[in-house]
Amino acid sequence: MNRSQDLTTAVWRKSSYSDGGASNCLEVADGHPGIVPVRDSKHPDGPILVFAAGPWASFLAYVTK
Repeated sequence: MNRSQDLTTAVWRKSSYSDGGASNCLEVADGHPGIVPVRDSKHPDGPILVFAAGPWASFLAYVTK
């Protein structure tokens, strides 16, 4: 099983909960079945965290209550 993902062509979007400012913004990349790539919009060349889709959905359900 290949555990690495090629995210070089990922299309990133800012969180809808972003305040539109320059701080505290997440970006996610859609279109990657089973995973959710996440990065800090202030550091687009920095590290990318990759979450399994199920736990990411649980996290969103909790923080958007």
